[in-house]
Parts: sequence; structure tokens; C-alpha cells
Amino acid sequence: MTFTDAQLERYSRHIILKEVGVKGQQKLLNGKVLIIGAGGLGAPAAMYLAAAGVGTIGIADADVVDLSNLQRQIIHSTADLGKEKAKSAQETINAMNSDVNVVTYREMVTAANIGDIIKDKDYDFVIDGTDNFPAKFLINDACVMLKKPFSHAGIIRFQGQLLTYVPGQGPCYRCAFHDPPPAGAVPSCREAGVLGVMGGVIGSLQATETLKFLLGLGDLLTGTLLTYNALKMEFRKIKLAQNKACAVCGENPSITSLIDYDKPECEMCKK
Repeated sequence: MTFTDAQLERYSRHIILKEVGVKGQQKLLNGKVLIIGAGGLGAPAAMYLAAAGVGTIGIADADVVDLSNLQRQIIHSTADLGKEKAKSAQETINAMNSDVNVVTYREMVTAANIGDIIKDKDYDFVIDGTDNFPAKFLINDACVMLKKPFSHAGIIRFQGQLLTYVPGQGPCYRCAFHDPPPAGAVPSCREAGVLGVMGGVIGSLQATETLKFLLGLGDLLTGTLLTYNALKMEFRKIKLAQNKACAVCGENPSITSLIDYDKPECEMCKK
């Protein structure tokens, strides 16, 4: 591919990095990333990936923009209230960077469709931007079974966490968190609250992991859970070992087909 003058200028700060250069920027433009959830985590991740020139970004979200979302979901604006989040995200990205092809999936991700969505564009990397446990376990299991790398993250109150799964290189999400907790056992963001900027911090780290994977640079959070406490301004790394008895990525997996776990009682916690 020959870069236009506009592209050379747009991506100039990438291109002057010896670790990236023109070849690295071409990798990003050829890259395909699926973001499941255009909310607190998915919003900043999508915007930074689009700004970086990731060529194809899939957005999967069935919700519509609500006023309470705008405290943290920066890809949406007041003018988008009532609009499908996937459409709102697409419009924001298109306005930011016309190099990016945005593919929308305006439906809830389930055991029945997640495989087809991931396979649709043969995505290179998946970002879990959801905020309920049934979806997180579903995404993990689907990516393990389809051998797709992905970034897990979660935020609540003043805390966040993330890890990266790469097939054959470390534990999956289920290795550390074996099963979804019972409904109501863990409060939702609506019940417990979340500092709006938490999505920006953790979602940006998810975007960072994604870019590093596409570029083949640095050390990914494989085998490591990174936690963040905003009140203490403290990051911690917790080493994780692959669980040989893991129900999905272990030596003798007992989960061999995808499962739709109970949906969260409060539908607002998806927003």
C-alpha cells in the first residue's frame, strides 16, 4: 500500500517511532478488532484504536444511549440520546478517521451468535468491553474455543482490572475466575457506582494491549492480572498460572460448547 500525503501526516507520530514506522502503521491499517460493548470500556478503546488507524473495527452492542451513560461513555454525546450505541459509535469513529471501516452488530451477543460475529471479519483481536459476568465468561469461552486473543477488563467504583489472553501463551479469564458468581452476589455499577474516568484509564490500557498485539511489540498482560486503585493511584501486577484443570482451556476441558448464563437481574447494569 502506498500512503497518501494525508495519511503520512495523520500517522506521523507513529511513523517516526522506530518500533512502528511505515510497516507498523500498515499492520494497524490491516488490523481487524472486535469490540463487544460500546460502553465505559469500549468507548475509549474504540476511539483510540480508530485514531491509531486500525483499519477494521467491529462494534457489537444492542443497547441505546441513555443519559446516565454520558458520565463515562465518551464516544456518545447528548445528541445521541435514544440512538443505538453501535450506530452512535460508528458515526463518531467515521467523523474521526475515514480510513477506518466500522462494522456494527446491533444485537446482544449470545452463545448462538458470538462465533459468527467473531468469524464475520476473521477478527485479529477481541476486546471485552462488557460489564456483566455472563457476557465476560461467554466472551472468554468463545475466544478460547476459536483461538482468538482478547483483552478482558472490568471497572467498578474506583477500581479496575485487566488481563490479556493469547492462545497457547497463558491462562484464560476462567483460569482465575472459575465460574460466574450467583445473580446479585456482586453489585452492578448502577448499584455501586463507578468514577467516570475509570473507563478511560482501563479502556485505554485495553487499546494499548491491542495495538501492541497488532504490532508485535512489548510484553502483553498474558499470565498477569493488572489491577488499578484510583484512590491510591496504585497499579499492581498479579501473576496468574494456567489452570491445567480449567473447564475451558485445561488439558481435559469439560466445557466444549458455549453457554448463555443467566442475564443480570438489572438490565441497567449493561449501560
